Amino acid sequence: MILTLRSKWTSEFDIPEGIVPCVRILNSSLILKAMSIRFDIPKLIADSYFTGGGLNVTEKNGLLDVHVDGNHHDATGLNRRLNAILYLNAGWQDGWGGEFGLYNSTGEILEKKIQPLFNRLVIFDTHDRSFHGLPEPLNFPVGKNRKSVILYYYTKASRPKSQNIVEEPHSALWKKRDGLDKRGSLTRDYE
Repeated sequence: MILTLRSKWTSEFDIPEGIVPCVRILNSSLILKAMSIRFDIPKLIADSYFTGGGLNVTEKNGLLDVHVDGNHHDATGLNRRLNAILYLNAGWQDGWGGEFGLYNSTGEILEKKIQPLFNRLVIFDTHDRSFHGLPEPLNFPVGKNRKSVILYYYTKASRPKSQNIVEEPHSALWKKRDGLDKRGSLTRDYE
């Protein structure tokens, strides 16, 4: 039983017509400049490869354990700096679950829950200490799924050293796996 589905976009041509304008806006120079100013991260670059990003659909009982994201873009060699999540859950109600969790720098303490309200945009700085997830199973009613568009932003410049635990390229590192990726590794090969 598949509980979470993620699109496999490889270019803008793979994006469903109904959300192309939204993705174009979120990847536009105006938004990139505004995010750069707000987060004090100069020269942000949108991911035109959509590596790992795209449309996510989580079904009833689905979840996403607490983790930090991968730090490196294989196709470009760029460093991941920001994540954007746009929620597409019209009619979401309390009790359905699906709140996005932001955790402290060790991933132990939930600091903020964000409801997945329709048209809500969450942008956050992603690094080796920015633990986040959806650790409680969804309780959406039958026929309703938690939907979001996730986009990633990069820089040529490295992250500040204070944000790194692992300097080398790595995949998502999971709290329940003692800080290792799904293969049990801390780092991964970069080609």
